[in-house]
Amino acid sequence: MLENFICCLKSCINCYRLFVTENGERRTENGERRGSMGTIRTRYMSGEDERQYMIGEDYEIYEKRGAPTGAVRLHYHDFYEVIYVMEGEFSSLVDNRTYNLKRGDFLLIGRNVMHNYHYVEGKHENSRRIVLWISEGMLEGLSEGEQDLCGCFSGRRDCAYHFPVHYEEILKNLLVKTAMTEIPDLEGAEGKRLFDKAQLILFFVYLNELCSRDSFYFTKEESIHHELVQRVNEYIEAHMSETILVEDLAGCVHMSKYYFLRRFKELTGMTVHSYLNNKRLMYSCEGLKEGMTIGEVWGKCGFSDYSSFLRNFRKEYGMSPTSYRAYLEKK
Repeated sequence: MLENFICCLKSCINCYRLFVTENGERRTENGERRGSMGTIRTRYMSGEDERQYMIGEDYEIYEKRGAPTGAVRLHYHDFYEVIYVMEGEFSSLVDNRTYNLKRGDFLLIGRNVMHNYHYVEGKHENSRRIVLWISEGMLEGLSEGEQDLCGCFSGRRDCAYHFPVHYEEILKNLLVKTAMTEIPDLEGAEGKRLFDKAQLILFFVYLNELCSRDSFYFTKEESIHHELVQRVNEYIEAHMSETILVEDLAGCVHMSKYYFLRRFKELTGMTVHSYLNNKRLMYSCEGLKEGMTIGEVWGKCGFSDYSSFLRNFRKEYGMSPTSYRAYLEKK
């Protein structure tokens, strides 16, 4: 049973539990200092880094520090993302809502969901957070038929959470240990990978249980709903296979063309043309995954011709649709 498996994992993992004192000194649970072999080092990525793709195929986890200036452009990716705010504050536009997170908060971003990070000067410089990227295949593999661990990313009305301190500490410790570059008394890359898988199973079992409870969602007052972005999204999805003009989108939100263009970029950090193009490309990737032919894909996603589709696809993904399909078949 899954419960027994979790109990076994907990007992094995507890011996590695480490805490950080206020001055940054690493200690074991009984307060002893770790030697040089026990120094905690986490994978690190600068807040200025613009990379929004995984180098590996399964998962990546790292600590990000400083203002999130590297990902202010609206983007999406074909994997799940979890952000935990360790210190300071952090803001993100996800789909059509802006979330203002503080220390201890979690943000969950699903596959192919448009989002960006908002930078507020003088407010986000001290932000410190753990970011986990994990593929759908990896997360399904961790589930092993016992429980759908992808559930916390789907069918939710919200994606930001405050959890009680006890559960927040459990989730934080599991993330920190997964982000560690080395584990005391544990040698070899394969041992570390098995250790990481154990942490991730526990993390997502807890996370799915907590996310299923209504009491931990952000309240309406803690996020900002952008009706303009929502209505534009709905119009694009309803007319994906058609030619969509700026005038059409401005009309659906009852704004003049030029005010609409300015207001949309203020909210999303992206031009309307780029946003529409990215939505079409995102849907084209989903179509290719579902087995549609390339001819069916570019027509259904609203590209005027194959040349336009090919040019935009290569520019965004660095490969042709044919190469992308071959890549999918190898996975």
